[in-house]
Amino acid sequence: MALTIDQLNAASGAEFIAFLDGVYEHSPWIAERAAKARPFRSLAHLKHALVQAVAGASRDEQLGLIRAHPELAGKAMVAKSLTAESTNEQNKAGLTQCTPEEFAKIQQLNAGYNAKFGFPFILAVRGPRGTGLSKQEIIETFERRVHNHPDFELGEALRNIHRIAEIRLDDKFDADPALGNEVWDWQEKLSAHTDPGYAEKGQLTVTYLTDAHRACAQQIAQDMREAGFDHVEIDAVGNVVGRYDGATPGAKTLLTGSHYDTVRNGGKYDGRLGIFVPMACVRELKRQNRRLPFGFEVVGFAEEEGQRYKATFLGSGALIGHFDNAWLDQKDADGITMREARRHAGLKDEDIPKLQRDPSKYLGFVEVHIEQGPVLTELDLPLGIVTSINGSVRFVGEVIGMASHAGTTPMDRRRDAAAAVAELILFAEKRAAKDGDSVATVGMLEVPSGSINVVPGRCKFSLDLRAPNNAQRDALANDVLDALKEICERRGVRHTLEETMRAAAAPSAPEWQKRWEKAVDQLGVPLFRMPSGAGHDAMKLHEVMPQAMLFVRGINSGISHNPLESSTNDDMQLAVQAFQSLLNDLANEQAH
Repeated sequence: MALTIDQLNAASGAEFIAFLDGVYEHSPWIAERAAKARPFRSLAHLKHALVQAVAGASRDEQLGLIRAHPELAGKAMVAKSLTAESTNEQNKAGLTQCTPEEFAKIQQLNAGYNAKFGFPFILAVRGPRGTGLSKQEIIETFERRVHNHPDFELGEALRNIHRIAEIRLDDKFDADPALGNEVWDWQEKLSAHTDPGYAEKGQLTVTYLTDAHRACAQQIAQDMREAGFDHVEIDAVGNVVGRYDGATPGAKTLLTGSHYDTVRNGGKYDGRLGIFVPMACVRELKRQNRRLPFGFEVVGFAEEEGQRYKATFLGSGALIGHFDNAWLDQKDADGITMREARRHAGLKDEDIPKLQRDPSKYLGFVEVHIEQGPVLTELDLPLGIVTSINGSVRFVGEVIGMASHAGTTPMDRRRDAAAAVAELILFAEKRAAKDGDSVATVGMLEVPSGSINVVPGRCKFSLDLRAPNNAQRDALANDVLDALKEICERRGVRHTLEETMRAAAAPSAPEWQKRWEKAVDQLGVPLFRMPSGAGHDAMKLHEVMPQAMLFVRGINSGISHNPLESSTNDDMQLAVQAFQSLLNDLANEQAH
């Protein structure tokens, strides 16, 4: 019989601990401390309370919890002395059926890991979908994580323990994250399409109007039709647009969506999560034969990343009338113009202006997105409320000094271009850190024709500066550029600098941010407000209508633009439920 929150809330202290026996391996003290947070509002609330009990524990207690876990395919498995829960998990991952070679490899990794960190390697082997990782995935994760810093790895071990506990709790409560699984499966299916040259390497790359990109559009359109959208089309820039009509003809529309193109060798969830989460909401509305008092429009934006052509936010920009016709003559790496690519895809240039939306017909724009950073995962929080999308400015520059002999040029006579840029990098790092929430990055650095025995005469570099508001961004930029000038003058070198991009900050509309906050609170999940350091389609829609975003935690340190980008079915489930709450609350607002 499935456990319930009401049972837990009413239980005595001893009963509470007994109900949660086996959730955290050999560690009843976690349940004992979490019980003080009663009454729990939801399963998500209980999970967070257990996480907080571990977070508030001493380091020795945390290490004890980690060491209470068995090694993967270790001695306890061989001796059949694992707990029932661990046996089930290792069996699902196929670890009980290792070949002699696999078993030897895992034993070798276990020994090396234990020697370095002093505790066993912990991995939630049932994985982010709950169905089990492959042995190859387990070994690759083992090999990757053994290189982590000990403090980071302790945190990663605890995060995996919490995921193990989450899956065990789902089992105890008979909680099936069916909507999260649906969103997960749609993304997996879409990731089968990838550009030539990448498929052979097992990499995901989908750039604007390639065959893979157009196959993605067709796949999303088909999924939208099957989910129950009333109208589905691929528009004149390749956006996939699904509309679920409201109960009242002529009512305003809520707009949502994200992009389906990717960076090269990227992840499966960046952008795409924001298409499939609202699609799951539409599927449920259709199953219930229910109409909202407003229209609901979900857009899979065709282009956001600027990978094939330098036309970032092309898909969302077209909806606000910001399509630059000069883009049509841009050429990709193979010399194919955008105009030719569009013609090949059957898209008509003359139809682009027709895509512009009338903002007066829309309630606003909301977007769900994977966080693309480590903040939520380090805080052990599944969802985050975005307060603002950071403003940014980018530069490319070059410092020009004097190339000279490395052995014969005294240190006080050098005009070293690379050393000047190195000093600039350190200044930018320190200056951004002073704000607390600004960031500064030099992502490209090159000494043209550099030699090991030559003082660098030239050094090319990029600068990417971001902050939650324009004034803070501009103050950061001014200080960094002033420092560049001072460094160059002092070192006797000169510089060139070109501004290549400037994007205004997009603060969330307060009323829409509050709607997300209410939706997350209704799940029993703590509210966490945070700026977005990355740019999103919401930045474009922000120019013509109110917008607000919801972030979903990523695993693997929250890494993004990387094949390791991922999230869990449970977190995706919560994202769908939050979106459903937002829709329900908005429907109630409209009705009164």
